[in-house]
Amino acid sequence: MHLKSVLRSKRKLGKEESRMDEDQIVGYVTAYLKKKGFKQTEKIFQEEFQLNKTISPQDSDIGSQILSFAPLETDPARFHDGYSKLRTWTYSSLDLYKYELLRVLYPVFIHCFMDLVAKGHIQEARNFFTTFREDHEMMHLRDLQKLEGVLSPTHLEEMEFAHSLRQSKFNIKICEYSYELLLQHLHSAQSTTILAIINEHINFQVTPGQPSSISDDPEAVTLTGSSQDAINQINQKEIHWGLLEDSLEERLEKAGALLSDSEKGEGEAKEGDNDESKKRSNEGGKQGASIKKVKKDKGGSATGKSSKPEANIVPAAPRVKPELPLPVIPTEVEHSILEDLRNRVQLSSVALPSVSFYTFINTHNGLSCSSISHDGSLVAGGFSDSSLKVWDMAKLGQQPTSSMSQDENDTSQNEQMLGQSGGKRQYTLFQGHSGPVYAASFSPVGDFILSSSADSTIRLWSTKFNANLVCYKGHNYPVWDVQFSPLGHYFASSSHDRTARIWTMDRIQPLRIMAGHLSDVDCVQWHANCNYIATGSSDKTVRLWDVQSGECVRVFVGHRSMILSLTMSPDGRYMASGDEDGTIMMWDLSSGRCLTPLIGHTSCVWSLAFSCEGSIIASGSADCTVKLWDVNTSTKVPRAEENKNGNTSRLRSLKTLPTKSTPVSSLRFSRRNLLFAAGALAKGG
Repeated sequence: MHLKSVLRSKRKLGKEESRMDEDQIVGYVTAYLKKKGFKQTEKIFQEEFQLNKTISPQDSDIGSQILSFAPLETDPARFHDGYSKLRTWTYSSLDLYKYELLRVLYPVFIHCFMDLVAKGHIQEARNFFTTFREDHEMMHLRDLQKLEGVLSPTHLEEMEFAHSLRQSKFNIKICEYSYELLLQHLHSAQSTTILAIINEHINFQVTPGQPSSISDDPEAVTLTGSSQDAINQINQKEIHWGLLEDSLEERLEKAGALLSDSEKGEGEAKEGDNDESKKRSNEGGKQGASIKKVKKDKGGSATGKSSKPEANIVPAAPRVKPELPLPVIPTEVEHSILEDLRNRVQLSSVALPSVSFYTFINTHNGLSCSSISHDGSLVAGGFSDSSLKVWDMAKLGQQPTSSMSQDENDTSQNEQMLGQSGGKRQYTLFQGHSGPVYAASFSPVGDFILSSSADSTIRLWSTKFNANLVCYKGHNYPVWDVQFSPLGHYFASSSHDRTARIWTMDRIQPLRIMAGHLSDVDCVQWHANCNYIATGSSDKTVRLWDVQSGECVRVFVGHRSMILSLTMSPDGRYMASGDEDGTIMMWDLSSGRCLTPLIGHTSCVWSLAFSCEGSIIASGSADCTVKLWDVNTSTKVPRAEENKNGNTSRLRSLKTLPTKSTPVSSLRFSRRNLLFAAGALAKGG
């Protein structure tokens, strides 16, 4: 922005030559601009000078004008006045440009507040915050609640959120004409304070054409610690998103072992093989076939014809070599996978999955996380009292009715109730953590389970021997998430210490540390080929990391609140992320671009899962619903073409499944495409 250079040159010349006549001052400014190569600014300056001379010929002393342009640095009122003028001007702008210009107000507001605090004007800062906070409560309520705790300059350094804001820049998309209007206002308002904040804390991405509203573009306002150029540079790095070569599924496909003439036609089986190979390369476990699950799979098996044409749209995923030494899959596990693949239900927009929901009751608000094994036979719950409990669904089903909780007797046959009442304990208790358990993850086979806790440790437990095997120490703060890799042996963790780490079961120290996020790393997810992990953070970005080098290879910006859940498509091509506001975004890993937002949830999205062939996304939310989305509608039309046609083409919501009063904390598609979900019954439900 050249306006700042003009103001600096004016101020300097005004102090040194305050008694010179106008022509001399203009000559010096013009010479300075020519020397610096600001040709366009020089032209604008000349035009403005002639205009001011025509309007106010009586003001011959331009030096006094220039000096009055910069209020005293010690005056805290300049923040209130500058923001108030900008706010009034923005709200009085034409509706066509108002929605773009409004994007500037929030970053200016929070930095005016923090600058006042940093300079020791605490009372003025509180008054400023109270006066204008209402403007931003709808979009940024949680951020404002955090900033309320800033009461001294020391807090700015100690509070991680405030510190990250001061170290970051807002990237704001704005059309050329809106940008020109903003520059003209800043000059006419003579507010160097607001100008300085905008220069220091906002990067404008000026775009040609008509302005757009925020709802049309999820990347309209983003916060990142790197400049947009740096992000673009990162996103130019090459990534290999394909599936592992010579996988079990690929060998089975080549041998024709996946062809079945009983339930699928020839073309249908071909599609199934492709999709199954995509998913199976990242799963190495066995799956028990409970009576309940087989019944559900049978009920949804008549699918194939509708999904046949969709399979031809997306080309098969390329094959890549593993960057990590992979564990050997036992023979019995291979047979179990083969059996699951043969019995997999092919899903589509007209053939939706059966859902089995596990409800935790009598938890007294103590459930902090849940997890479901790959076959749905085991369900784990992490609790605030530092315990981890695992239920075996087969054993639970054998219990008499009297041993289950009596709070809900009208549960449908495909909903299991997990409670503590009754005579005999129905779960296996794992004790060892010294703080709330925030995440749990089953190994692909189900013989191990990982848990992470506020005590900054990760523990590995054996579900076979019901014992703690290893305690992994490396993080310095609470560990929010832990996830086994699709093939087991390796796992990833994310923490309040702003890092993610890669581990192996047989080593107590991490193999890689991924650092780069500006705030908590709240969730982590493995790519299907095990060569990458994705991390979601409170800094409102998602990053993709190369596990071999530990290098960040993609930065995804667009969310307006902390990211709570991630999932990868079975073919490794796409990723979905869910945030605290209820928004889900679908990303293309190759380009780093958002394909489409998924709008529908009204509260936090705690869990996401792709179906095994990748045609459906399931989302679980604190709004007590499970939603099913049609993936194919989002990948057929390029985003640029959508915008050009004025069609947002949001991912189509196929079905909403409400629970009685249970926020959905975890989801899992089994290898046979049965959807499992879990959550704790809310108080009063």
